[in-house]
Amino acid sequence: MTISRLIAALLCMMLPIFLISGCDTKISSKKRDVPQVTFLLAENQGPDYPTTVSSRKFADLVYRRTQGRIKIDVYPSAQLGDEKVAIEQIQIGAIDFMRVHSSPLAEFNKQFAVLSLPYIFDNEEHMWRFLESEMGIMMLNNLSSSKMQGLAYYDNGARSLYFRKPVDSLEALKGLKIRVQQNKVTMDMISAWGASPIPMQYGDTLNSLQNGVIDGAENNFPSYFTSKHYQYAPYCLLSKHQRAPEVLLISKLTWDKLSSDDQMIIRQSAKEAAQFQRKIWHTFEKQSEDSLRRAGVKIIEVDNIKQWHKAVKPVLTKYQKTLNKELEAIEKVRN
Repeated sequence: MTISRLIAALLCMMLPIFLISGCDTKISSKKRDVPQVTFLLAENQGPDYPTTVSSRKFADLVYRRTQGRIKIDVYPSAQLGDEKVAIEQIQIGAIDFMRVHSSPLAEFNKQFAVLSLPYIFDNEEHMWRFLESEMGIMMLNNLSSSKMQGLAYYDNGARSLYFRKPVDSLEALKGLKIRVQQNKVTMDMISAWGASPIPMQYGDTLNSLQNGVIDGAENNFPSYFTSKHYQYAPYCLLSKHQRAPEVLLISKLTWDKLSSDDQMIIRQSAKEAAQFQRKIWHTFEKQSEDSLRRAGVKIIEVDNIKQWHKAVKPVLTKYQKTLNKELEAIEKVRN
């Protein structure tokens, strides 16, 4: 066989491979032509906490409904910074999504201060009637003036006080140093009870309780348990002074880059994730209370709750004018 015939034979043998390879290249290029973007979602709770689990549910819904075009990576345990840092990153678009407690949002939008007012809601049902009302939805949208877009509310239960030593009355609370979120309403509430509010990041609270920098803190049962605060503050007083929800939100810079169809997908996915969160929250809340009791935490009922209500009336009066419309909306849905 001549060299020219040998080359020709080899080319014939390799031609099907070239054709198949060419077809594969076209298929792959088609897949690559589909635009894909990865967003970041900041979460300061641990991987198994209800808000984190629900945010992963949200991310999964968005991924499936966009057929993989939008991928949202959830970073738990404050990997992207504490709430204050994460909010700042959201505003400049360095982080795309976050789950944040409503209290620090009051520093950016005055309307959210109403959610931190003590004893403003009669119960959980009353709170949800307000959050799902026209005013509650408007508050989410009004975050846009602070370069954020609210998507949905998550449940956060009722917050109560807990201490390093037994406290069972307002008198015993006086003079104690209590860790609070960076929120003026909560600080005013603690001051009205005669204690000293100490604004502090959530992640710094455990060491501060251990070292006696503070005498106590306030939070819900799940956070009290998972943070291990109970190890150094084993006395819980069921004040149930606030029912302030969590908020799932997106950077306004990221939001404005999305198509109207993708915005609709994200809104619907956030709504469904929030409904899912409410279901798993109740179970986790009860499990956390049971775990605290088994760990030896002394859970103390408040004897005269009306006395606690009376003590914070000046706080409600202080914010009456600036939050008048929000308070009227809360009153409107009160049974």
